[in-house]
Amino acid sequence: MGGSQSRSPRDGSGHGRYGHSRSFQQPAAQQWGGGGGYPYGQDPQGGGYYGAPQQAGYAAPYPAYQQPPPMPSPAAAQPPARAGGASKPRLDRRYSRIADDYHSVDQVTDALAQAGLESSNLIVGIDFTKSNEWTGKFSFHGRSLHHISNVPNPYEQAISIIGQTMSKFDEDNLIPCFGFGDASTHDQDVFCFYPDERPCNGFSEALSRYRELVPHLRLAGPTSFAPIIEMAMTIVEQSGGQYHVLLIIADGQVTRSVDTASGQLSSQEQKTVDAIVRASELPLSIVLVGVGDGPWDMMKEFDDNIPSRAFDNFQFVNFSEIMSKNMPQSRKEAAFALSALMEIPQQYKATVELGILGRRSLKSPERVPLPPPGGSHDAYSYGSKSFSKPSTYPQSSTSSSSYPHYETAQSASPAAPSTYDNQVCPICLVNPKDMAFGCGHQTCCDCGQSLDSCPICRSPISTRIKLY
Repeated sequence: MGGSQSRSPRDGSGHGRYGHSRSFQQPAAQQWGGGGGYPYGQDPQGGGYYGAPQQAGYAAPYPAYQQPPPMPSPAAAQPPARAGGASKPRLDRRYSRIADDYHSVDQVTDALAQAGLESSNLIVGIDFTKSNEWTGKFSFHGRSLHHISNVPNPYEQAISIIGQTMSKFDEDNLIPCFGFGDASTHDQDVFCFYPDERPCNGFSEALSRYRELVPHLRLAGPTSFAPIIEMAMTIVEQSGGQYHVLLIIADGQVTRSVDTASGQLSSQEQKTVDAIVRASELPLSIVLVGVGDGPWDMMKEFDDNIPSRAFDNFQFVNFSEIMSKNMPQSRKEAAFALSALMEIPQQYKATVELGILGRRSLKSPERVPLPPPGGSHDAYSYGSKSFSKPSTYPQSSTSSSSYPHYETAQSASPAAPSTYDNQVCPICLVNPKDMAFGCGHQTCCDCGQSLDSCPICRSPISTRIKLY
């Protein structure tokens, strides 16, 4: 994996996020079960326990999962050893599958406050893989999901809605923002939105900076969420164990090569699963928002079946599915915010009861982000603590149906692909294009043999022509 440089944790003297953040107040641990709550992860509908039965409609959970190197776990998270044999790590029943039991954003907000959550400490990761160019075929009128115009693209919509919902919990208004999957990072690293690694001053600046960066980026791949999860773990460790929410917005699931055998994990899948498991030893919740056409079957598997975690720290939300429903826009936005945040209160409570909140794990990956791609530097001082750069976006109102207003009509998309990109298979991003379909688009033979529809235009494949 990339980002192997070492760095000592930031202290209050730097320009990092935590030089002036208030300390996190931990509420007294509350007894789970009873009082109207579901005792220890019990399924209120089926009478069983979440995570124990396999969900209908999904393939069997990963049989070939390899455990990552062991990390010290809190005592509360350790299951008793099995008699006559080695113990098998598994989820503590209290946190194995947190119920989706809220019905409005207000309920989620109230639950966050009742759990003692005073600060959301958000981290944002944006997917810049090449598949963004075609996964908006149906959900974004055939345009790149990163297309910049007066109309907010799906990434901007998701950032805006979550920003409006969570802004009241972000006490310092500083949001570390990162990109991954472009030609500078691939599946090995992340880049910070600013060269000096400073966070964005609120979601308005995050959106503004995103729009500045997109024209300078060259989309690439493959897709792995491990680097951004490890970056978030590093930030949590540097903060002294404050609770954080990592918001990953992506257009597709983790890359699965055609060479990966059935029942096995690809390299990117294995590293992502390992990172999610390791992250459960830290006070970090991971929310993956899926934009575009998908597919998302593997992400649902990740949400439901990742083993051996201290608590259920991963939530997948299908943004496109929610926003395509036949209901008023404000209701769709509220439904999305609810789906993304409804598990946060119980996840926060789990970090308190497991004793992992407010302490250093000493197991951080110490990942260091790359600078943003060349040509994306702006003209104002990066080191300023006042963060006084004028923003294109006015402050968002409290209404969940309002988006930032775009002042310019100029349209932009990610940087044009290079000659190399035009010669490489758009799926594996490794092999040269040597197979053409009837629609005219091309892939490599290895990837093209297993496709039913063109990955670019989504038209059914009736003709395959091998190129020499």
